Amino acid sequence: MRWWGWGEAHHAGAAPHRAAALLEATLGVQRIERGPVSLDEVALPPSGLDADRRRALAAIVGEEGVRDDHRSRVVHAAGKGYPDLVRLRAGRPEGAPDAILYPDSHEQVQALLHACADARVAVVPWGGGTSVVGGVAPLPGGMDAVVALDLRRLGRLLALDPVSELATVQAGMRGPALEAELGARGFTLGHFPQSFEFVSIGGCVATRSAGQASTGYGRIDELVLGLRAATPAGEVSLPAFPASAAGPDLRELLVGSEGALGVLTEVCLRVRPRPARRHYEGMFFRSFAEGVEALRVSAQHDALPRVARLSDEAETRVSLELAGQGSLRARAGRAYLRARGYGGGCLAILGWEGEPEDVSRRRGTGLALLREHGGLQAGSSPGRQWERTRFEAPYLRDWLLDRGVLVETLETATRWSRLDGLHRAVGAALHETLGARGTPAVVMCHVSHLYETGASLYFTFLARQEPGAEIDQWQAAKSAATEAILEHGGTLTHHHAVGRDHARWLGAEVGPLGLAALRAVKRELDPQGIMNPGKLLAG
Repeated sequence: MRWWGWGEAHHAGAAPHRAAALLEATLGVQRIERGPVSLDEVALPPSGLDADRRRALAAIVGEEGVRDDHRSRVVHAAGKGYPDLVRLRAGRPEGAPDAILYPDSHEQVQALLHACADARVAVVPWGGGTSVVGGVAPLPGGMDAVVALDLRRLGRLLALDPVSELATVQAGMRGPALEAELGARGFTLGHFPQSFEFVSIGGCVATRSAGQASTGYGRIDELVLGLRAATPAGEVSLPAFPASAAGPDLRELLVGSEGALGVLTEVCLRVRPRPARRHYEGMFFRSFAEGVEALRVSAQHDALPRVARLSDEAETRVSLELAGQGSLRARAGRAYLRARGYGGGCLAILGWEGEPEDVSRRRGTGLALLREHGGLQAGSSPGRQWERTRFEAPYLRDWLLDRGVLVETLETATRWSRLDGLHRAVGAALHETLGARGTPAVVMCHVSHLYETGASLYFTFLARQEPGAEIDQWQAAKSAATEAILEHGGTLTHHHAVGRDHARWLGAEVGPLGLAALRAVKRELDPQGIMNPGKLLAG
């Protein structure tokens, strides 16, 4: 992946034709480009890993399993959050790991953790490096050095039980590689986060990831039945049972632990037959509130598609602008929507997957219920457009950063009865905070994951950057939005995880005693405190 942004060098990441004009009209952004510095210009401190420690680690993974060259350290210096990229592009990352370690077995991971604990070396587990909440920042946490533990060599599908529909996977396996191997055997995991192209399976599990089809397939934590982890105190191995009453579920301590307790090396996951048919389509609602109510009824009547995504008015407007609404067909479509009373409404993307007969049956039932509650079918064109571009947003973010735009996302979830108030409060907090700084914002939102009791909200906001104060500007907006989320009954994070960015607010959600209990578990599994310092429990 690019060290300064998203994707590989061959992916151009071009923005839609209308994007530059839209930015100028809405945010006052000028048509200039500010690319990243060259790799050679990125300033790093010398490696702090002395020769004795380096030899001890190389004795475990081999000399080829230890790297401390400039490029490797820069690549592992940060994740893909907004402040990460602002600093990297300017050539001023906060720090970098003193070395990167590449184990190729659970036993090597376990040995490395013992050696690092003895040598006072902090360890940052590294999967795909896609964290957007500071989850892989190389913070030493008071240790003498810090290393990144890159799990890419633990990248195999270990076993597939087709009768039980279970797959055992090494934690470093990437999402596309797993889908390819499962697909060849007639199965799918069904987990497609926006970062799908680069995520590791262990990283998804460690952060309680959700995918674009999680309404149908379930979040990753719902798919984990067993796991194996290495911790500084020893191995944790939990077999895959369909259910158990043997005390509290210890899987729940490690799923979502973000590398703060140990390193996931293997996971056993529920898989499903690969769908024979996928059908995505659009539906309009007159307002966000109307669409939310329709989805609530669908969720509580077991009539949901596997993909359900409802954009609010602002996101719908921007999406249609960027999709090229100047064509004759597009103008006719807008005229039709206005005539039916949906001109300023909201677009939902609905996806149905499975065997053809099952898709037809569930789609018919689901669409009938949505139409009863105000939905207007818009055909398959919006669905095909979404399917083509479903992983493109991170590339567009790089294009926006080139043009001096603050672009950030944040997400939460709450019960249905609080959803409208939460949506309004977060939008108002962002508009007020960024407007007061002289950088008015565009704030967009969509519902992306549905449950019987509530749903998630995923916000994207854009504003003109404050030159020289980009991080302060971001922090002000992030803090205001997070405080609004907590005040109005939302969770701190629905699927991006706690990481570094949210750590100071974790106590507000789990309470002081809950925080103390989690810290007690960390003391037991990580007595020296070497595991991913500054994340999750840092607050």
